[in-house]
Amino acid sequence: MHFDLFDLRLFVFVAEESNLRRGAERACLSLGAASARIKALEENVGSPLFYRKPQGVELTPAGDALLHHARLVQQQVEHLKTDLREYASGSKGHVRILANTTSISGALPAALASFLASQPDVHIDLREKLSQEIVIAIHEAHADIGIVAGNIETRGLEVHDFVGDELVVVVPEGHALAGCERVSFAQTLDDHHVSLAAGSALAGFLPPLARAIGRRLEFRLQVASFESICLLVAAGVGIGIIPRSSALRHARSMPVRIVPLSDRWALRETRIVHRADAPLTRLAMDLVRHLAAYRHADRAP
Repeated sequence: MHFDLFDLRLFVFVAEESNLRRGAERACLSLGAASARIKALEENVGSPLFYRKPQGVELTPAGDALLHHARLVQQQVEHLKTDLREYASGSKGHVRILANTTSISGALPAALASFLASQPDVHIDLREKLSQEIVIAIHEAHADIGIVAGNIETRGLEVHDFVGDELVVVVPEGHALAGCERVSFAQTLDDHHVSLAAGSALAGFLPPLARAIGRRLEFRLQVASFESICLLVAAGVGIGIIPRSSALRHARSMPVRIVPLSDRWALRETRIVHRADAPLTRLAMDLVRHLAAYRHADRAP
């Protein structure tokens, strides 16, 4: 059984678009040529790869299996190209990273900046996703490295510790909790809460904790960033629970107070993950080592 790399690339495009015409356009092929190549690929495999529907196409079980392996093949080819370019011209290539909200708003930007400062030819593709989505994406070879937080299943992945963070309560100046040395999550539930938008890790993390202690948490307002949360807290709309790193940054310019949480879950471990069964490029592995070492470096608060 022989597979052409271009055919695999076309197949991935069609699968991602769920449409043969759009997949053909991404591969710069005519519809007829793309259709013939997909048909030949199906004959080679010995099984249909797509269900043809009026609105487009849908993967068959065989197609779903091929998509997983085709992405892995593409990732390995990209790694090969990057390694060869390094030997041929000294170019350092690029690394794809998926990271959760907490790390992107916390230590990750500074950690990446310190790495890039000594690597002028490196390009990093950084995208934000939920931790659960990141683990799935790493398994499916959508990215090289993931940064996740919380109690996430990482079986089958290499795991390295990154800079941890702590969830704290941000309250307006003069608030009843502002002078407290530490408060429990339960003590915050008498106030209106401002949170990140639905679908974010924190928006999904906090309400179940409230239900576990027989309380209910409904967000008064949900916004797109920790900065927006702090602005609304400063304006007296409510209080917010956010990472300490973000709270410290915004408290410098806003009339808010930071109050630590006494709950054990408020301490958030952040981890670097990558596939255990697919070696990283030399560049990506250098970046993993840098990020893992960064947690021990001296950093300004």
